[in-house]
Amino acid sequence: MGKEVERAQIAVDKAKEGKRVVMVSSGDPGVYGMAGVVLEVAAKDKTPVPVEIVPGVTAATAASAILGAPLVSDFAVISLSDLLTPWEKIECRLEAAASADFSIVLYNPQSQGRIEPLAKAYEIMLKYINPKTPVGIVRQAGREGENCTITTLKDMLNCEIDMVTTIVVGNSATKVVNGKMVTARGYDFSS
Repeated sequence: MGKEVERAQIAVDKAKEGKRVVMVSSGDPGVYGMAGVVLEVAAKDKTPVPVEIVPGVTAATAASAILGAPLVSDFAVISLSDLLTPWEKIECRLEAAASADFSIVLYNPQSQGRIEPLAKAYEIMLKYINPKTPVGIVRQAGREGENCTITTLKDMLNCEIDMVTTIVVGNSATKVVNGKMVTARGYDFSS
């Protein structure tokens, strides 16, 4: 973290030398990944460098698949990292998403030295979201050591949460069906 521009500049410089360069970014490079910074660095250079972006799997969709189907309706993805985004803007986004009844995916929820943002996010969500709403906690999605827990908003802070955790907070239509989170879309199953 914090060296993204330098990494992108090195990649662009190598490409200008005629080398084929790959910039690897976890998840999807266009979702909290390296695609934006590479495009910006390449654009500021006098010698244009072609950039191809290959999509990946976001932590949101990987966690959703592990949990069941909590994101089959409108949802918001919000990073709790205030490294590049002011906390006031993050709070505003949380308020808007929670009050609009979106399912909410939280990235970068907390680290050993940074626990306050998740506690603040929790308080904001509790103002709008029923405490019994299902919440999925997925650590190491798609990686060795992957694990998941389905709990409630009320109890989510009792789970192990760190920077490799993706949190999926359901909306008012989310329920647990056979041990999986499902956000109902309004289909009629009576026939």
